Amino acid sequence: MSWGQLENWSAIVKQGTWLPLGGVKPLPPGTAIADIEAELRYLVTRYEPMRTLLRFDAAGTPTQVVYPSGAIELRIVDAGGADPQETADDLAGEWRVKPLDFATEWPIRMAVVTKGGALTHMVVLVSHFVTDAAGALTMLREVAARTPTPVDGLQPLAQAHWQASPAGQRHNAAAQRYWENILRTVPPDRFPPVTEVKRPRYWHGEYTSPNLGSATKRWAAATGLDSSTVLLAAFAGALHAVTGTDPVVIRPMVSNRFRPGLSTVVCTLAQAGLLSLPVTTADFGELLQATRRVTTAAYKYAYFHHTAMERLVARVGPDIELGCYFNDRRGPSRDEPIAPGESAFRWVTAQDAPSFEPLFVHVDDVPGTLRLSVYLDAERLAPDTAEAVMRAMERLAAQ
Repeated sequence: MSWGQLENWSAIVKQGTWLPLGGVKPLPPGTAIADIEAELRYLVTRYEPMRTLLRFDAAGTPTQVVYPSGAIELRIVDAGGADPQETADDLAGEWRVKPLDFATEWPIRMAVVTKGGALTHMVVLVSHFVTDAAGALTMLREVAARTPTPVDGLQPLAQAHWQASPAGQRHNAAAQRYWENILRTVPPDRFPPVTEVKRPRYWHGEYTSPNLGSATKRWAAATGLDSSTVLLAAFAGALHAVTGTDPVVIRPMVSNRFRPGLSTVVCTLAQAGLLSLPVTTADFGELLQATRRVTTAAYKYAYFHHTAMERLVARVGPDIELGCYFNDRRGPSRDEPIAPGESAFRWVTAQDAPSFEPLFVHVDDVPGTLRLSVYLDAERLAPDTAEAVMRAMERLAAQ
């Protein structure tokens, strides 16, 4: 498999879910079964990951098999006397929790709901193994236009071939040297000890902050830096201010779309890099420049063989806490203006399964504001501490 596929597969195994994306979409009146069939046929014909199955050796190591043809089910569900929206929602919920056998099932599930013979809703769930967020934007655009031209860029099989080549192996070796240098210079404890573990163990919260969004745009305009770099600096500075950790070690999610031949490929390319940032100043402008310097190398070497890197980490830094992730997954909304306004934090869920990393912060698309979604393991980081970090990001950026 390609490096991006290996990283995504690791998350699927660790979380015990097929990582379904998608949901329910109302259909315009007059939609015919043939229209939905054509869309499903377009998806599985055009995109290589849609017609990929996995094979496993005796040790459980996966290999991808891309099929040139095949058959796939389009389920038709009659709502009968029930509300068709509820019928569609129920099916989507059922499919989200129903395991997917990657060795025998295509990584897409599609259905239509009917009422009185008319099509009312479509249910589409696609595994994250098929594509990351950037690839999904390409897919949605091409599906809407029914783009007929051949797909652009290196498909996953072609990526895997390059990655196994001498050039790919040289890059992977350089990435391992970069990671090893960091692993040998940071202390193991990245979070303060938890004195009282909250139950359930895994927590999901949301911090909505127009002030942070407005301040981020102001700093980006003043410095010429990307707003993602500004938010990453605020996250690093807040971690240091709240937990005292220094240097701050973060796994930033990197799209890898800046690499040749990969900008519009529908596949999983995003990988979590590694950066170490000594926080030597309370001045946010200086922290921004320090963040800019370390992210260049971190992004360059966020392209690597996941399994081989796991072996390196186990050998060099098995006791170092690396479970601190930052993922700016905003789309076009990142360029929209944001006015200052009141901030709010809320806990969304607490659960015992599936599991979360010790700390994972996402930046989400929300019109007119900025939202941070935080996921944590309460055995590794107290929920109150995570909330304090979110609020500290706003205070730092407000300077």
